[in-house]
Amino acid sequence: MRLTSPSVCLLAALALTVPLAACDVFQGRQDVGEYVDDSAITNNIRAKYIEDPTVHFGDVGVTTLNGNVRLSGRVNSDRERARAAQVAYSVKGVRSVSNEIIVR
Repeated sequence: MRLTSPSVCLLAALALTVPLAACDVFQGRQDVGEYVDDSAITNNIRAKYIEDPTVHFGDVGVTTLNGNVRLSGRVNSDRERARAAQVAYSVKGVRSVSNEIIVR
């Protein structure tokens, strides 16, 4: 039995990333519209990870800047690492994916 639902996990992830991503707007790296688009991309990727049986949501970090996605974290297999990138590429608005995930 799972103690947390996918919705709770997604909300927790959003609460932790919104303040960090907002710094890009204040530092002039992107405008508000780009920030909103990047947040949507990041959240869509995370939502797909929750639904995906291969990728463990909590093991993969996702950041997006101007449509360029950076994946980080540690996973259990090359298959999971590759699947995380594949899922990220499938999201509308993604320009590139930098897969910096490390296999344990």
